[in-house]
Amino acid sequence: MLVFLTRRLLTLVLTLLAASAVVFAVLDLLPGNAAQVLMGPDAAPEAVAALAAQLGLDAPAWQRYTDWLSALARADLGESYAYGEPVWDMLCERLALTLPLTLLALGLSCLLALPLGLYAAARQHQPADMALSGLAQLGMAVPSFWLAILLILLFSVHLQWFAAGGFPGWSQAEGGGILPALKALVLPALALAAVQTAILARMTRAAVLEVLGEDFIRTARAKGLGQHAVLWGHALRNALVPVLTLLGLQFANLLAGAIVVENIFYLPGLGRLMFQAIANRDLVLVRNGVLLLAALVIVVGFVVDVLHALIDPRIQGRRKA
Repeated sequence: MLVFLTRRLLTLVLTLLAASAVVFAVLDLLPGNAAQVLMGPDAAPEAVAALAAQLGLDAPAWQRYTDWLSALARADLGESYAYGEPVWDMLCERLALTLPLTLLALGLSCLLALPLGLYAAARQHQPADMALSGLAQLGMAVPSFWLAILLILLFSVHLQWFAAGGFPGWSQAEGGGILPALKALVLPALALAAVQTAILARMTRAAVLEVLGEDFIRTARAKGLGQHAVLWGHALRNALVPVLTLLGLQFANLLAGAIVVENIFYLPGLGRLMFQAIANRDLVLVRNGVLLLAALVIVVGFVVDVLHALIDPRIQGRRKA
């Protein structure tokens, strides 16, 4: 296990370095001048050049990249061009909303999809299975932004159970609290979780059906175990490897989907901040924000690999080979 963890940690570091190079290269090739955006279209060329020199934008690309990596190693993300605030503080403040929103959506997806997938697998080709498969197909076809608008119309405009947008904050000093904050995230989380629930339910059904044909399932039933014990105690555990892989991918999809949903619900999260930073040509903020999102996805992939090894120790041997 120690060798497996060492190899995965090395892969994690190399992947992060590769991601940083890609992020820097893509943003460096984008057209436009951040100094020109900050100064305005009517600014004198001399003033724009002076600001570019002050921001370090006139240095060679390799030097700016190495300076960025060196600053990252010191946990110094610099200051935002547009806001004049430390980038690290801004990212942490917005991540305090986006990460709970993503985890809440992922939790709702698991809470709904796993029982539905097991139920459908236990009733293969029966009316309940066909009905759930049809609902899953419908769920995969519904865009998150369209569902978000429908949820606002139903629960905010007509029923008035939830606010149509905004976020009160996690602390009472900000005028909110834990319960009001969670209530503000319910509709966005539902909008994000719908598609992922449908995909995860279909994957769970397929994985469990594959396991149900194994010899150890027949042995468990021959020992007199009930359907519930066979499904939850044996079938689901052995079907978790592909399900966990999908969950890791869904985490990335939910982070990406949060950019759109946060703008629909006017949530001051990381996705909305990135949207504003791109509009302002705030390269420092965009670069570090995108790398943070990539790092979250990479770390989740690492955690999924470790869970795979814990669930099925044979994976460690295959990775060594």
